[in-house]
Amino acid sequence: MIKWAGWIITLCGTAHTIGALTVQKAARHAGEWFSGGLWDEDLAELSPAGGAYWLSLASFGIPLILIGLTVLWLDRRDITPPAFIAWTLAAWTAVDAVVLPFTPWPLFALACALLLIGAHRADRDNPAGDREL
Repeated sequence: MIKWAGWIITLCGTAHTIGALTVQKAARHAGEWFSGGLWDEDLAELSPAGGAYWLSLASFGIPLILIGLTVLWLDRRDITPPAFIAWTLAAWTAVDAVVLPFTPWPLFALACALLLIGAHRADRDNPAGDREL
């Protein structure tokens, strides 16, 4: 279950980042990003290049990739990820579901449930609490 959760989180983060850079064509603004074009950017009034940057490289996609890969790394070492990862992602998913209902939030809800069930099973199978942290 934990492995599936890790893969879901990683794939969603990867799909978001790559999709923003390619399908949404955010990468066409890379020249402006790396030439200092956003240094004086007003976050209240984003330029197209600023919006593209926040949609792609500065979005939640890359942190989700890192979280998913960390969950997979922990699972390969038989270390149960801490429940706060699942609870934090669940809270974020709930907000996302309310604010933007037509996003893939159900996949994140599934990943959170899988993480929580996996952590519960690990606790149940190791009641002495001597699992690695």
